[in-house]
Amino acid sequence: MLRGAAVLSALATALIGAGAAHAADWPELKEGAYLYSGTHGTGTVTVVDLDDLGTCHTLSAPAGSMQIVSGSASLVLYSGADCAGAVPWASGSLAQSDLPRAALSYRVVTP
Repeated sequence: MLRGAAVLSALATALIGAGAAHAADWPELKEGAYLYSGTHGTGTVTVVDLDDLGTCHTLSAPAGSMQIVSGSASLVLYSGADCAGAVPWASGSLAQSDLPRAALSYRVVTP
């Protein structure tokens, strides 16, 4: 468990260092997963329950960006409600990104 936390911390540091100029306008990285209604981590925040694996969640408002710091889970985001729509977008377990298209639903999966 401690080794996993150390690896997660090193990965977060690398992400911050690699994109310091880009990351400056994003919320601070913290453990967990967050969907934002705007780009660059702005707008209304939806906190994702990373322990709820496989369940489809439909959002009340579209997500435009996301942030995840987890050693054991990632997100698959869908452009339609009920985990339908165009080709889904997968996050990985350490990511901070504007989405290629608005997401209306998501699932938590293992990477």
